[in-house]
Amino acid sequence: MRAVVYDRYGPPDVLRVEEVPVPAPSAAQVLVEVAATSVNLSDWEGLRGIPMYARFGGLRTPARRVLGSDIAGRVASVGSGVTRFRVGDEVYGDNLGLMGGFAEYAVAPESALAHKPSELTFAEASTLPQAGSIAFQGTARARRGQRVLINGAGGGAGSFAIQLAKLSGAHVTGVDNAGKLDFMQKLGADEVVDYRSQDFTRLEPYDLVLDLVAHRSVFAYRRALTRGGRYLCVGGTVRTLLRVMTVGAALGLLTRRRLGILISRQGPAHFEPVAERCIAGDLRIHIDRAFPLNEVPQALAYVGEGRALGKVVVTP
Repeated sequence: MRAVVYDRYGPPDVLRVEEVPVPAPSAAQVLVEVAATSVNLSDWEGLRGIPMYARFGGLRTPARRVLGSDIAGRVASVGSGVTRFRVGDEVYGDNLGLMGGFAEYAVAPESALAHKPSELTFAEASTLPQAGSIAFQGTARARRGQRVLINGAGGGAGSFAIQLAKLSGAHVTGVDNAGKLDFMQKLGADEVVDYRSQDFTRLEPYDLVLDLVAHRSVFAYRRALTRGGRYLCVGGTVRTLLRVMTVGAALGLLTRRRLGILISRQGPAHFEPVAERCIAGDLRIHIDRAFPLNEVPQALAYVGEGRALGKVVVTP
């Protein structure tokens, strides 16, 4: 089969298309013939090995040769212990533990997958498992009348988070680069901010801040919160994450402005509710571009450099 592989951390040009053996599923695994894989920032981080936590399991060289976690496709074979799926079933899921989605076939744990709703295309389904879960969990505390700010709102998780926060009845501010302001407004953001020209931590305080690209100081984040407000970050630099866990936690106790890290739980229980909202017409899936397998380097650069509006998909 064809797969996009890499043997060292670096820029997109370290990737190459190679013929590799089709993986064989173990007892609790499923072999999926991949129809679509969406690109996440975790793929960009795993490619470059930055931040350092992206090197988990492989400090000097990548632990997995093939990136791509959010897969959708058809079951090609199943392990001896698999009971929920049969050959030919249409499935989707977040295969973050094993990766391998930028290939014609990928092996995934049975527990990571769900049956793909017939109402969604493979490309649409592939956008939901990671980005949808992060948005769903990150906006779970949003309530009617609250002021919610989403930093990095024009990307994959952010595009879902804007819509979910609006559905809760909150007043939503989206922060991203100038090229995404119109897009965020079309998704329903009440206000939009270009982070290059405005510092969102110096605007009015918010009840909830979901930060998808954390790079600021904990003191700035504390300033952005109302008394009793909550700041949640997903990813960011190692320094920022450590400071949020330590200094941020202490500041929260002293000021009643809680700062913490969103530990996004994985699995169908956390992305199927998002799919249901999409099918019901409450949420819109926006696929900016689809790339073929041999253009995975361009797809990763497009997402990693912050150009994508919503989600980007690779279709083998």
